[in-house]
Amino acid sequence: MTSDQTIVEIAPDVYDITVKESADARWRVFLFDGETPTLVDAGFEDTVDAVAAAADDLGVTPERIIVTHGDPDHIGGLPGLVDRFDLETWVPEGVEVDVDVDHRFGDGDRVGPFTAVHVPGHTDAHHALVDEANGIAVIGDALFGSDGRGLPAGHFVLPTAHYSADLATADESLDRLPAFDFDVGLVYHGSSVTENASEKIAAFVEFAGKH
Repeated sequence: MTSDQTIVEIAPDVYDITVKESADARWRVFLFDGETPTLVDAGFEDTVDAVAAAADDLGVTPERIIVTHGDPDHIGGLPGLVDRFDLETWVPEGVEVDVDVDHRFGDGDRVGPFTAVHVPGHTDAHHALVDEANGIAVIGDALFGSDGRGLPAGHFVLPTAHYSADLATADESLDRLPAFDFDVGLVYHGSSVTENASEKIAAFVEFAGKH
């Protein structure tokens, strides 16, 4: 492994791959080793080799990639990874990328094992991906791990206005997520939540609605 590439099996056959780190941040992609091995998001343009090295270490050859939204740390590596693995691409409607897209998706669409849930605010076209059958959701950047804001890990917080195109919309759109049942909620900043994730989001939404 390179110094910037670390792998954690965060749920069965689901891998959190750190592709780059700084003193106060780290960036990641997720790799699902299922019937169709799937990357969720692509990292940066200069982290393609780190993703490929992690896949090689795991003995998994990705066949599909799903993009949650269009920020550089989520789509920058897309052309390189598509070229490296000849990936089937799934990209939200309204997200511009530098590859030919195989499939566009929107709210409620099935994307492999996931249901796409439009949760705008961080960006207009931001989507979470929920796999209720396996109890896991990729929350994307709709929420951060609480320890990313200096709080104890194990919960979620809303990104600040600095990281949100429209913070009010980001807050309001979270009420779409508790309609789904999942135990694990994967985020890209701070630590993911691996127990009672949808219940914790529901509590967060309910509390915010009362204040």
